Amino acid sequence: MTSEYIIEVSESEFHQEVLAYSSQLPVIVDFWAEWCIPCRTLDPILEKLAEEAQGAFRLAKVNVDENPQLAQKYQISSIPAVKAFHGGQVVDEFTGIRPEPEVREFLRSLAPSARDLIIEKGHSLYLGNQWESAAEAFRQALQSNPDHGEALLGLAKSELAQGNAASALVVLREFPSNKQYTVAQRLLPLAESMANLALGEMEVSGDGLLESAFVNSLELIGNGNLHSAIDGLLEILGDDKKFRADEMQNVILGALEMLDQENTQVREYRGELSSLLF
Repeated sequence: MTSEYIIEVSESEFHQEVLAYSSQLPVIVDFWAEWCIPCRTLDPILEKLAEEAQGAFRLAKVNVDENPQLAQKYQISSIPAVKAFHGGQVVDEFTGIRPEPEVREFLRSLAPSARDLIIEKGHSLYLGNQWESAAEAFRQALQSNPDHGEALLGLAKSELAQGNAASALVVLREFPSNKQYTVAQRLLPLAESMANLALGEMEVSGDGLLESAFVNSLELIGNGNLHSAIDGLLEILGDDKKFRADEMQNVILGALEMLDQENTQVREYRGELSSLLF
């Protein structure tokens, strides 16, 4: 069987189709032969999983009878033999028949799943300020696992950046207990403040000018203008540390979670927040 994700490789093609290609994505090499009875059991499993992965890795099939030099080079003494290549090197391997769950686990450790690739796409779209497309990618990832924390968190942030606070609240209030839960809880007060503003249920507190600035900052977040919003929120806090008490600090912390955490400006913002509070 050959397809977009499964190829047959000869000795002359091995360097280009396996070693060079593995610098981009993992390549799983299946050493087999027509006479190999165990191969008839393992091969369909590998082919099925390669199709399911939709390009997360390449499956390259090498007939050892037709390519004896490759078999000798990689010390194939029994088949089926499966070797995983990444960066031009063998990074993992096994021989003999394995049940499908074990083969899945072997592949999972080497290559991202189709869902992982969609989530990565969502993150890239989010960081590129393509909020609507990012939200759609995260929804697509959640179809196969509705409780996937990373996808749920990405969806909530994408919705907030579009001003869809009510949709974000649904995600955040029902967030499963996982390693993303703490970040989700930091986003929750921000989502609640934005939702209250949208519903006209925000209570007026304190100075009118600061109230207007606070509302403007929430609206900026809903338009995806995160840095301007955080600058405004920190300026409010600098003018009046008691303005809206804990809500103010929690909204700022939530807004900071919406930024790229690898950005050095996030650390600067956190340092400024600490200096204003303490």
